[in-house]
Amino acid sequence: MKLVRVHALGANAPTVRAIAETHKVRLLSDEPESDAERLLIEMLVSDEKLQGVLDALQSLLRTETGETVVVLATETTLPKASDAERREEDRAVAVREALFDQAERSARLDTNYLVLVTLSTVVAAIGLLEDNVAVVIGAMVIAPLLGPNLALGLGSALGDTVLMRQALGTGVAGLGTALLLCLLLGLFLPIDPQGHELSQRTVVGIESVALALASGAAAALSLTTGLPSVLVGVMVAVALLPPTATLGLLLGGGYPELALRAGLLLAVNVVSVNLAAKLVFLARGIRPRSGSQQRLARQSTRAYLLTWLVTLAILIAVIVVLSG
Repeated sequence: MKLVRVHALGANAPTVRAIAETHKVRLLSDEPESDAERLLIEMLVSDEKLQGVLDALQSLLRTETGETVVVLATETTLPKASDAERREEDRAVAVREALFDQAERSARLDTNYLVLVTLSTVVAAIGLLEDNVAVVIGAMVIAPLLGPNLALGLGSALGDTVLMRQALGTGVAGLGTALLLCLLLGLFLPIDPQGHELSQRTVVGIESVALALASGAAAALSLTTGLPSVLVGVMVAVALLPPTATLGLLLGGGYPELALRAGLLLAVNVVSVNLAAKLVFLARGIRPRSGSQQRLARQSTRAYLLTWLVTLAILIAVIVVLSG
């Protein structure tokens, strides 16, 4: 349940009230602001109806006139919602604008992101070299590389090429930073390729594909349902960073064949996460508001899915050949 505050010109107030009535949402207040030409209209909107209400308001209000919509989370409302209303809330998809804001933040390439990648890479490298599973899990939970991949899938779903380019650049920069750092560590530190944690990430099978697909789908689903706490378990399962660290350490240590296997696991995880996330966004009906953006989104979706499906098929073929 969200509290929607609409700051609108008086001339638009009847239309705002009509939108509330059309979507059967509860008006809480309707009063003039200090500027007599403007009104503040507050309404209580269920998560299930929020996207439709926001789309209708967005097509009406204009930023150049100072009209705004503010969406606030509510801790609780009284009287309590009925069982049917609670089930409706549980099925609700997070609104497009909230998903975009979250994805855009996770796809920013800034100093904080690079520092986080560097620190988590050091943690992962220590865990791998010391054969300490708890430390490796710590690096997984930090998981700075997961956000840009989910943002890339969302950008495709929304037909937002700017977000896609930003997410792609941030993801490549993060992977490159982690790989380069571990490559340097591998050149100067003793590497034991038989260590359990290192050797685990040189073994790739069909089950690796299934795990990455399921984890990517769970990550995207947790975003669209507004349950980010689920991401902690998903981060551990997807684990983009440990295979990257393993690839760099083994390359630096002079084990190219094992490094290629770690690289294969990394590629499988990246491709599967992106493919599964895109399919979830598609199934959940995440799409742009306007018709022109929807056409662009359909085009990018086809190209996106085809690219990842072909790439995954090639990777599976490589896995089968190596397993044979």
